[in-house]
Amino acid sequence: MEIPHSQLSDKALRAIIEEFVSREGSEYGPIEFSFEDKVDHVIKQLERGEVVVTFDAASETCNLIPSC
Repeated sequence: MEIPHSQLSDKALRAIIEEFVSREGSEYGPIEFSFEDKVDHVIKQLERGEVVVTFDAASETCNLIPSC
């Protein structure tokens, strides 16, 4: 189920984004970015509609995925 990011509290959205960018194996290319830069990048992707927040009721987890 897709959850509009604008309906989440700032604290909840930030927690979802921080968990996402801290996953091992996340690649950002040959340039090193700080953790905060990665968070900001994801926020901008959400604002542009390139990424959406999803919720899986079975596992009770949120995820960020590319929009269709």
